[in-house]
Amino acid sequence: MSAREEVTETADAASEQRTADTAESAGRAEVRRHLLLSTPALIVLFSAASGPLLIMLVYSFLSAGPYGGVEWKISLDGWFNVLLQRDIFDESLSIADAHISILWRSVKLSLLTTLTAFVLGFPTAYFIATRPQKSRNLWLFFITIPFWTNLLIRTFAIMEVIRNKGVINTILTSLGLIEEPIQMLYTDFAVMVGMTYVYLPLMVLPIYASMEKLDFRLVEAGYDLYATRFKVLRRIIVPLVKPGIVAGSILVFIPALGAYVTPRILGGGKNMMLGNLIGLQFGQGRNWPLGSALALTLLALVMVALLVYVRSATKSGDGHG
Repeated sequence: MSAREEVTETADAASEQRTADTAESAGRAEVRRHLLLSTPALIVLFSAASGPLLIMLVYSFLSAGPYGGVEWKISLDGWFNVLLQRDIFDESLSIADAHISILWRSVKLSLLTTLTAFVLGFPTAYFIATRPQKSRNLWLFFITIPFWTNLLIRTFAIMEVIRNKGVINTILTSLGLIEEPIQMLYTDFAVMVGMTYVYLPLMVLPIYASMEKLDFRLVEAGYDLYATRFKVLRRIIVPLVKPGIVAGSILVFIPALGAYVTPRILGGGKNMMLGNLIGLQFGQGRNWPLGSALALTLLALVMVALLVYVRSATKSGDGHG
């Protein structure tokens, strides 16, 4: 190789190195610019979302103030009182039956609400998905109408339907089917009905989104192969729309678990759920550390539900792959 070729090769290598360095510098500058542009959003996200959670976390490890608030003394009483209680006379420990009962009621009613919403929402979504394309938007419009009304108004509307002199009892009494009104208001049943009514659209819409993409030729093929309606539903339709079912279940279960307004009104204050117990501790109970610990317990339950959803979605993705 001649000296001129060596010089040319060296110059080319140096030119390529400068190009690579320039590209790397441009990439770093692009990253810095994007980071700078996203900084305001990150600050808002941290202060508005993570900030309150961090405050609750700190409060849960402090002592309760005599008139509300907290005293800056490290204490585990907040977490201790979530599931346990100490007798005021002999300092003996026992299970906090009231908290366990409210926790169980919250999970139970949330699961029942999710199940009821699915039983009502699945055929509704199927009905809409099988309508002509031009009329689907109208049916979806009817489904989303309740979102236009305040949650409080919707809850009072349900109260008017199920109270002792409400629509249902009045009709049953007029028909002579019952002599005295059925006590539905201020029961767990009333809370479940109210939450089902409130959160039903959150079940219908995700299932419809999955069902709209369903190739109904597969359903026809199932019938051609002499499959029954139930078998077609179980072996074809449900597996294909499973992501929508799981998403709808999570969207109903999570807000139902932390519901406050509906249990407060329809439960009459004696059928509390976890959200009501948390509000009570920050209000009349004046035990902010316990309220904070209960709030974080609710957050943990929500995270478990989300992990179940992510795991199910991942399995569904692997199955389709």
